[in-house]
Amino acid sequence: MSLRTRVTGLAAVCVGTAVALVSLAGYFTVRTSLYDQLDTTLLQRADSLRSTLANAEQLGGIPASFFSAADIRVGLLDGRTGQSVVGGDLELGPQELAVARGEQSESLRTDKARDLRVAAVTAGPDAALVVASGLDTTRITLSRLGLVFILVGGAGVLLAAAAGTAVAQGGLRPVQRLTEATERIARTGDLQPIAISGDDELARLTGSFNSMLAALAESQERQRRLVADAGHELRTPLTSLRTNLELLAASDRPDAPSLSEQDRKEISGDVRAQVEELSTLVGDIVELAREDAPQVVHEPVELADVVERALARAARRAPGVHFEVDLVPWSLLGDANALERAVLNLLDNAVKWSPPGATVTARLAPTGRGTAAVDIADAGPGVADADLPYIFERFYRSSDARTLPGSGLGLAIVAQVAARHEGTVRARKSLAGGMLMTLELPGRPSTHHP
Repeated sequence: MSLRTRVTGLAAVCVGTAVALVSLAGYFTVRTSLYDQLDTTLLQRADSLRSTLANAEQLGGIPASFFSAADIRVGLLDGRTGQSVVGGDLELGPQELAVARGEQSESLRTDKARDLRVAAVTAGPDAALVVASGLDTTRITLSRLGLVFILVGGAGVLLAAAAGTAVAQGGLRPVQRLTEATERIARTGDLQPIAISGDDELARLTGSFNSMLAALAESQERQRRLVADAGHELRTPLTSLRTNLELLAASDRPDAPSLSEQDRKEISGDVRAQVEELSTLVGDIVELAREDAPQVVHEPVELADVVERALARAARRAPGVHFEVDLVPWSLLGDANALERAVLNLLDNAVKWSPPGATVTARLAPTGRGTAAVDIADAGPGVADADLPYIFERFYRSSDARTLPGSGLGLAIVAQVAARHEGTVRARKSLAGGMLMTLELPGRPSTHHP
């Protein structure tokens, strides 16, 4: 059963139940009122006749047509003999006899055999005046009233079903648009947003769905750019590697000129260098793709320890560079491995640009804004002002850096790690003329002393 059908059925059932309850309450209220009114009228008539009739002979002298015209039947019951003078077709019972004997002042009952309402009042010593009226008029009125309630209730149920259908169609139209959009996306892969109308809960649902589509489109675009950029960057070393391998293979053929030992060593060295470059590039691409995936990090991290581990790895890679370190304890919630990779990339970049024997400075200190800054400064020539806005983009390499080893992804990984931890990274020239990289991360001071 569809949601639209359930809404329609629910509206019809609710309105039908309400109409039925109101109709039943109205019917029984009117029924009780009509019977009470009939009883009051009978007792008033009996009291009026009691005051005008002195005995049974007077009652017998009244023509029967008079009672037929008044739609009543009248009788006078003698309580001593149980005999009665009756006007019209009327049978008296024990209630009337009890009134005639003075056991009760009045009585009311329904004669189901003749469909009459019978009332009796005392009419002197050992006598009771009995008045009866037919119930056919009252029953006809109640039958018509019941028919009206049934017709009105049925019309109300039909109207409620129609209103429920209209409400379901109008209210579920945004849901239908969402359904059609998901089916279209599954069929075509087109991530176009859906038009939003109104400001109710369904409109907010549509807005959330559009936000999801935007995030999905952005993720697809990042993947597309990563694949395209990676393909472009891999093409050059792969082409060079294939050329060198084909040259080595061709030199081994009997009819080909042989290569000298020096040329063979140079080609083998180029092959090893290209393989290392490919390995580094593939590793950076994998790391970048991993950082692209949304991850929730809640691990307590001591940032000073992370910087120390990255410094130890960087020192092993560059034994000819001296590191000057100044670290202040700082803790945050994050991914320790990702943060270490980011700091190590900054250190590797500083080492790459620093001449042998130079000093690379690493400092960690609070900024006073609820964040701490990791500053990595090198002793290199720095970066041109025109290149500063682009150095954190993927595969971007300045004209001076193209001759140096690297994939162009290290600083892009740093930027993504900073964004994941709600931090920032920026680059500027240091006071010594080199490059100063600053990774700023939120957190709080720590009592840990590294």
